[in-house]
Amino acid sequence: MKKYFYIKIVFLGFLLQYNYSANAQETPVTPPGIIEQQLENLTENNEDVETEDDSYLQEMQHFLDDPINLNTATESDLKELKVLTALQIQNLISYRNLFGNLINIYELQAIPAWNVSMIRRIRPYVTVNDQPALFASLGKRLKNGEKSVLARVTQVLEKSKGHLLDSSNAKSLYPGSPQKVFIRYKYSYKNLLQYGITAEKDAGEQFFRGTQKSGFDFYSAHFFVRNIGVIKSLALGDFNVNFGQGLTQWMGLAFKKSSDVLNIKRQSDVLRPYNSAGEIYFHRGAGITLQKKFLEATAFISYRKLDANFVVDTLNNEDFVSSLQTSGYHRTYSEAADKNIQRQFTFGGNVSFTKNKFHVGLNGVHYHFNYPIIKAADIYNKYALNGNSWGNYSIDYSYTYKNMHFFGEAATTQKLDKAFINGLLISTDARVDMSFVYRKISKGYQSLYTNAFTESTFPTNESGFYAGISINPTDVWRIDAYADLYKFPWLKFRTDAPTAGNDYLLQVTYKPNRQIEIYSRYHSERKAINYNPDGLVLNPVVLKPKQNWRTQLSCKLNPAFTFRTRVELLWYDKKGITPEQGFLTYADIIYKPQRKAYSGNIRLQYFETDSYNTRMYAYENDVLYSFSIPVFYDKGYRYYINLNYDISRKLSLWLRVAQTIYPEKDIIGSGLDEINGNKKTEIRLQGIFNF
Repeated sequence: MKKYFYIKIVFLGFLLQYNYSANAQETPVTPPGIIEQQLENLTENNEDVETEDDSYLQEMQHFLDDPINLNTATESDLKELKVLTALQIQNLISYRNLFGNLINIYELQAIPAWNVSMIRRIRPYVTVNDQPALFASLGKRLKNGEKSVLARVTQVLEKSKGHLLDSSNAKSLYPGSPQKVFIRYKYSYKNLLQYGITAEKDAGEQFFRGTQKSGFDFYSAHFFVRNIGVIKSLALGDFNVNFGQGLTQWMGLAFKKSSDVLNIKRQSDVLRPYNSAGEIYFHRGAGITLQKKFLEATAFISYRKLDANFVVDTLNNEDFVSSLQTSGYHRTYSEAADKNIQRQFTFGGNVSFTKNKFHVGLNGVHYHFNYPIIKAADIYNKYALNGNSWGNYSIDYSYTYKNMHFFGEAATTQKLDKAFINGLLISTDARVDMSFVYRKISKGYQSLYTNAFTESTFPTNESGFYAGISINPTDVWRIDAYADLYKFPWLKFRTDAPTAGNDYLLQVTYKPNRQIEIYSRYHSERKAINYNPDGLVLNPVVLKPKQNWRTQLSCKLNPAFTFRTRVELLWYDKKGITPEQGFLTYADIIYKPQRKAYSGNIRLQYFETDSYNTRMYAYENDVLYSFSIPVFYDKGYRYYINLNYDISRKLSLWLRVAQTIYPEKDIIGSGLDEINGNKKTEIRLQGIFNF
């Protein structure tokens, strides 16, 4: 082992001298581009619905305050970063087993599949030291943790139609106040124990009156503990369950296609605490994971009330639910009437074996509903989930061999409909990595609370092949590209025939130093959709191509100021009968002085599109633990400003003001969200008290 130690010292010296001697005293900067792009793509794929799951942002903030020690981190710890591939994790563990503890963070360059850009990304969240992981008793965890209270209030200043209607003559309106209120109490001890309570009220929902006599519309509570003897994790209250590759169950945040072409594998512990504002993707009950050497077993049970469209069938004298509601809104009387109509009882579990670089697991989840689910009699719903009960079962597996990592999941339902996902990560060279995913999911395969690596939002009725490549020709250049070819064997909403499509992306990133990053991206996709301008009896299905080109520059002007700008063009059905275009540009100034109690950022933006078909998305900085990804179409201007002031070590305040101006409009929005005028202004206040 002494020989290995001396080899490490010599090799490390060359690495440090070659790559980092000029920047050794600089504060690490985390490039935000890839994560922002993933969240933008996630919002677009989810039909403009922004996720309210802020657990990822909470975890990143936790790792900033308490970095992961790469010398003692387990595979589960490394998965929490959500930016490391399975091959990088396995290679790091193998390197530690062979050479011992890391001496310096930049020694990571000696590990296969690791590179400079990846080290820069994770640098703020990790550390390297020789301190052993200390065991903390449950009593110590309950006494020595950190407590915080977060309060956030958001309001659109212009009153929408739903707030202006008179309750005496209007059947549908927003009877509640226009404020959205979110409160969270959280106790945490490192990453070993946390518990807390969350409460939320959406704009338009009543508060301690009317349909919401209990105060907030949504309440959540959780207790979660890790690593107590054979108990790897114990969850009480609200929690997430994640199995395999997302075919059977995946309730946590998971990314799909983006410029991070290697991020194709779902990685997470089976049980995760839940304390976000979303009202859908979690279980409520109890779960436990036991671990003994190479074996791990999880069991959970849950009982929840769900929102649903309730139908009284007077003809057959059988009441049923036509669909489950996922918006979480209970503003109007009809929305409030759908609240908690359905009852869902869920149980399931997992047994897995992991040794060295091999893993295999058995997964199962079963649901029972109080009222049967009966979808509308549309032909595309022929294979939709229906009935009083449903079950999903799978086997997931992975194996690492040298510079290759193979993984997958094979799943079935209680009706024996099949689904398969298999992936491969290969580090073909020190500067070249490749990824592949093949999926084949039958039209009859249905599941709840899943999020697999698919083109569709949910894994059903799809087959396809994805290939990605990441090339680092030098330490300052990076080229990422992917191609995805897919088919839908059965009909889908707004596509009245089996269809096929394709998706291609090429992105070039240039980062000559820590101060400057430029990337340029070209994205092309072809999706099929019903197109019937002549009103034919049968809807013709045609492929509609869409291309967009984006260039973004981020420049750190000095230790306090960062400038960022983006220009994006979009073409929809460019060579068709009615081609459309879109354009978006913005400029950001980010001010964050070192060792000061205040910071802020501002954006100025212009956008112009021909219609909703050429809509565009842009990630926006927000208050802590929050982000915004609005959809932009038509013609308008937008600006926002965020301010943060730390009054003391215990109390921090944030203010956000954002406004969108449509110069050629007299009315914004539609339905009850309609606003008279051409401006929409949003104000958000947040305070966090730590004690």
